[in-house]
Amino acid sequence: MMIPQPTLSEIASIVGTKHLKVAHQEISEFGADATKLHAMPDAVAFPGSAEEVSMILTLATRDRFPVVVRGAGSGMSGGAVPARGGLVLAMERFNRIVSIDEENMVAQLESGVITADFKDAVSARGLFYPPDPASIKISTIGGNLAECAGGLRAVKYGVTRDYVLGMKVVLPTGDILDTGVETMKGVAGYDLTRLIVGSEGTLAVIVSATLRLIPLPETSQTMLIFFAELPTAVNSVTKIIQGGTMPAVMELVDSLCLSLIREEVNIRIPDGAKAMLLVELDGDKDSVKFHTDQVKKVCVEQGCLDLITASTAEEAELLWEARRNISPSLYKLRPHKVSEDVVVPRTKMTDIVRFLSGISATYGIPIPVFGHAGDGNLHVNIMLDKNDPEEMKKADHIVTRLFEKVLELGGTITGEHGVGITKRRYLHMEIPPAGLSLMRRIKLAFDPAGILNPYKIFP
Repeated sequence: MMIPQPTLSEIASIVGTKHLKVAHQEISEFGADATKLHAMPDAVAFPGSAEEVSMILTLATRDRFPVVVRGAGSGMSGGAVPARGGLVLAMERFNRIVSIDEENMVAQLESGVITADFKDAVSARGLFYPPDPASIKISTIGGNLAECAGGLRAVKYGVTRDYVLGMKVVLPTGDILDTGVETMKGVAGYDLTRLIVGSEGTLAVIVSATLRLIPLPETSQTMLIFFAELPTAVNSVTKIIQGGTMPAVMELVDSLCLSLIREEVNIRIPDGAKAMLLVELDGDKDSVKFHTDQVKKVCVEQGCLDLITASTAEEAELLWEARRNISPSLYKLRPHKVSEDVVVPRTKMTDIVRFLSGISATYGIPIPVFGHAGDGNLHVNIMLDKNDPEEMKKADHIVTRLFEKVLELGGTITGEHGVGITKRRYLHMEIPPAGLSLMRRIKLAFDPAGILNPYKIFP
């Protein structure tokens, strides 16, 4: 065990005995996240205040044991996995929405609040928090901040960092720091808030945040549009946005994904359809009607096979079912998957899908693709059997070639999931030595003892 018993006793005295777990059967579940990677922690602590977090980190710096912060464990890059053992800091007691200021449209809340619960709470006040990662019903605000979560509505509304005004954080040295402001403007000193957002738990422990809100859209309109070819769908995305319409959601689904859900959804998918767009518009009624007509006009001009428009909330939910069924349907192909979240310029999405089609044929591994067409963020799913060493080797080759192609096209190797463990050996492909060196020096300035979330991000 990395943490000596006397130190565990000190941690117990800080959080209370009932808020420290050390039994194997109680802490094993805290060793994994959504990647299914697993490493056993020595213990799991459940602090209840910034002061308790401060005292724990002071001990960790003194005794040099790792501390890994955990929200809901829904991350897709191994960020919450205690790769070097040590202490998992579970933030579930930080679960209060402190205030919702309707006049200034800001909210203060603790990092353990479930994202969907927060969205529902502000929605009841006629306000809107746009970021919506796929894990929204289980992920926490703190985890969203640590990963700079994106989601389906990023094309119109941006990502998590665009709504963070300030935070209360605890540094690895034990210092408690308030970053940022509660106003729309503020340029005093370096922007520590934006530096910590997306730092994957390696620089500081986020205990609370002040988030910006916007008015709740009056209405929305959902559409499914089918195309005979994927390039036509991608071209339609470009023309819709160039024409002045910015959908809240614009999802792209390839032909393999369509074949998998064809028998599972109560929607007629036209014969010959090789691509699908799910489009959602929101705003005031007149604006939504106008832009709905614009989307229809563009897609008809592009020769879409069919266009289905929801006329009720129930029908909209039915159309969304087609998108939500994709991920679980992928396992018809293989028992496991390697999921990558690359981003390329919108006009290059066809290039990536064609490239992957050729790679799939070469390696004999199915690679269905879907994602956020409005911002070029594609989820590439390499389907395989992880018990087959040959398929695992093929997957490694495919990932490397994918990243090379993405970077060649001017993209990035991760748009939402982060680097964590799973992409750390590829980071040098995108970030040059000078950049990596600077990042390491920033890490050292925040965390001189190297205790916070080690073995993450850096190659």
